[in-house]
Amino acid sequence: MHAILNSGNKKIHLLLDVCSDIIGTFLYAIAVHIFTAPNEIAPGGVTGLATVISYLTGLPIGALSFLINVPLLLLGFRFIGRRFTLRTLITVGLSTLMIDVVTRGMPVFTGDMVMASLAGGVILGIGLGIIFMRGSTTGGTDIVARLLQRRWPHMQMGRLMLLIDCVVLLIAAAVYGSMESALYGAVCIFSSSVMIDVVLYGMDRGKMVMVVSDIPAQVTQAILAGLDRGVTLLEGEGAYTGDPKKIIMCAVRPNQFYRLKQITLESDPNAFIIVLDTSEVFGEGFKVEKKRL
Repeated sequence: MHAILNSGNKKIHLLLDVCSDIIGTFLYAIAVHIFTAPNEIAPGGVTGLATVISYLTGLPIGALSFLINVPLLLLGFRFIGRRFTLRTLITVGLSTLMIDVVTRGMPVFTGDMVMASLAGGVILGIGLGIIFMRGSTTGGTDIVARLLQRRWPHMQMGRLMLLIDCVVLLIAAAVYGSMESALYGAVCIFSSSVMIDVVLYGMDRGKMVMVVSDIPAQVTQAILAGLDRGVTLLEGEGAYTGDPKKIIMCAVRPNQFYRLKQITLESDPNAFIIVLDTSEVFGEGFKVEKKRL
């Protein structure tokens, strides 16, 4: 019975993976075909490079993206792993089909460039977020960044991907003969990165606040009474004095932070406050995670 359930779960997982890849690559293709490519906007990464080469040669963007990805996928297979590479190959193949075939007859937008870069970036980000949500990628920049990180492990993935995108934007500016194209490309990249975070992490962001106070009970009661937020007390110790300390930890929404700080400092003007951004908060008063298939 357990084996049958596992088999059923694997099939559901596979179906969800395929559906997310189809939906994500379709949105990705819409962004490229309708908004970015017709307006000479290179959205960074392999797709941006393929957009520039397509402008010079007239070859289809999807096929060019696939060709550029082939050697990268071979390197990924050699150095990163088989499962990652095969899953990425499927997504790359789907995105090629979507860009060159499925969206080919759709009308294009050639109006305001700002609107084109924003709309393209938002739709691109939603598509990529859906793809990333199920553990796949569109290859390209991700593979290059991973390979570069093997050579320079101290470099962060985000910075490496940003560096690659900047190189593509400079190439686009040179080919199109316009710095504006690079700037619109940067707007597209920024808006897509924001939407990726929204899809992956949701809008339920928050602040994690840690307070070190000599009167923790008073501060805790003030927070509970004035903010209606749960508080956790952690055990700590002053490294210099060796004195035991109570560390107050509280998660709040961004618009509640100012009030929390105000309550804390009114209770203890000498309180030491540490604030951390959180991309997602689960639990009572925030978001309750539903069981994921």
